[in-house]
This record gives sequence, structure tokens and C-alpha cells, in this order.
Amino acid sequence: MLNYLWFFLAALFEIAGCYAFWMWLRQGKSALWVIPALISLTLFALLLTKVEATYAGRAYAAYGGIYIVASIGWLAVVERVRPLGADWLGLLLCVIGASVILFGPRFSNG
Repeated sequence: MLNYLWFFLAALFEIAGCYAFWMWLRQGKSALWVIPALISLTLFALLLTKVEATYAGRAYAAYGGIYIVASIGWLAVVERVRPLGADWLGLLLCVIGASVILFGPRFSNG
């Protein structure tokens, strides 16, 4: 269960870091936005290493589902854009896929 906390926190820092670069490069904000971007992306990478998994690739793939949930949440809360039906469907499909990757090894023989 602690893995989900690390995934969620990592997602928030990754999205915030990328959003800071977006603000600088796409919205014409000050280059000072790079400072919180780099700090946030560093925290993202550090937090993702806290996930208990045998293989990094599997942890990152499972993280993808959490990242997508957090991204749609960011869209709604920070950017104040109502997610579309297609956003919700895509989110559901990705979470199902991430769950298969995360839990699949428990049910697999190899």
C-alpha cells in the first residue's frame, strides 16, 4: 500500500515539474520557472526509487497508471478543464493495463 503513496507523490512532482517547463516554454513565463521544475523533477525521480519492486521496468509501467490518474486530476483541479468522456475511458483502460502489469507476476508461473 505504501507503493501507491510513492507513486502518487512521484506523479504530482513529475506533473508539477513538467508543468513548470510548460509555463516557461509554452506560456511565456519567466525562465525562473526552471528552478522549481528541476527541483520537482528531481524529487519525482527520488520518490520513484522508494517503490518496492524487483524490477524497475515493472515499477515504472505500473506507475504509468497512477501518473495518468494524477494527470487527469491535474487537468481538472489545476487547469480547471473538465475531463471528457474519452479522458475517463482512456484512464480506465490504462489503470486496467497497469494493474495487470503490477499484479500479473503474483498469478504467473514465469
